[in-house]
Amino acid sequence: MKICIVSDSHDNRAYLEAAVATAQADGAEAVLHCGDVVAPSTLEVLRPFNLPVHVIHGNNSGDLYMLGRIASKPANRTYYYGQDAGIELAGKKIFLVHYPHYAEAMAATGDWDLVCCGHDHKVEIHTVKNLAGSYTWLVNPGTVGGIKAPATWVMGDLDTMQFSVHEVVLPAGLEQTS
Repeated sequence: MKICIVSDSHDNRAYLEAAVATAQADGAEAVLHCGDVVAPSTLEVLRPFNLPVHVIHGNNSGDLYMLGRIASKPANRTYYYGQDAGIELAGKKIFLVHYPHYAEAMAATGDWDLVCCGHDHKVEIHTVKNLAGSYTWLVNPGTVGGIKAPATWVMGDLDTMQFSVHEVVLPAGLEQTS
């Protein structure tokens, strides 16, 4: 199963939409958003893709009540968890959190196959030696919103546990909105 990992969209709908469109075209079956959506309405650009979107809040959270309401609409595929989330996809245990230091700590427990974070807008993909004597993948996709850094996202393959960084490419004629 392929997944699109994003974080720190900061209301940049055009970049978020372009990243998910590219990921879906390349086979992504779910989106993981590691926080800082800001305005919950930003997630509306993902509705036409009909992909499950797993989202947490960050430190620039916007209206958390509305985020919960969006996630609770019937037939909605947005799942809002609060400040962090432990989910399972394709038999892999995944933990989502906004802060990198918290992500490093959770990866070190050995309870997760993959830990994803954001916050610092710095792309990073590496393994963390854990207490179980093995390694946990830690992925920070940077900022899909392009805030003081290139707009990036990560494609992950949960079957092979391979991850690749991609810069957001806007379709011709589509201007950046922030």
